[in-house]
Amino acid sequence: MLTVDYNRLEAATNDLVLDMGCGAGRHAFEFVRRGCRIVALDYSFTELIDVRNTFAAMIHSEEIPADSSGQPLRGDALNLPFPDDTFHRIICSEVLEHISNDQQAIAELFRVLRPGGTIAVTVPAWFPETICWKLSSEYYAPKAVGGHVRIYRRSKLESKLRNAGFRNDGIGKAHALHSPYWWLKCAVGPQNDRNFLVRIFHKLLVWDIVKRPRITRTTEKLLNPLIAKSIVLYGSKPDYR
Repeated sequence: MLTVDYNRLEAATNDLVLDMGCGAGRHAFEFVRRGCRIVALDYSFTELIDVRNTFAAMIHSEEIPADSSGQPLRGDALNLPFPDDTFHRIICSEVLEHISNDQQAIAELFRVLRPGGTIAVTVPAWFPETICWKLSSEYYAPKAVGGHVRIYRRSKLESKLRNAGFRNDGIGKAHALHSPYWWLKCAVGPQNDRNFLVRIFHKLLVWDIVKRPRITRTTEKLLNPLIAKSIVLYGSKPDYR
């Protein structure tokens, strides 16, 4: 399940890409399939072990060439372990809402992106996220390490990216079918996966992800302007040379 449009990001073969806060690695794997060189960075060792193992399995199954470049790396979003102007492309997907000092994290992303490079930043969209917060404090885990610490309005995130120096290159919206699923989860308890309706809805989402039938793809496309679960901001680092 990809949130970012790789064509809008202009990812090309041999590009050096940072997936900042890679989690399970879903965006990183697609970059490797497209022939990019990827650094999948996260703070969680557990997530990085899973990413490493998946890279190995993809090579073993010949899904990607044996010489593919996919490097899991542990690092801090507030102090990225890379020189200035390192990456051609950056993805930062569903990360900033977890970081207290998001402006510093954005400044670090600007620092390590090459002039002329592109970035895609995704966060939970304001309207669906607000409903989730109202339905359940457990959803955003305000007292837990790694919980959501803010809800973004589009204008606020655009302002933060602009203040860091990024140029705004447009927006996208994704995963409208996931919004009512999470509303239901929050209503019955985010950890309650045994609820009958939750299980049925989850099966629907898995079917959609695997089979991508026309009916759900069309439905989500129509609903995305209204209840998209994620908003994507595309940007670039100006090249004044």
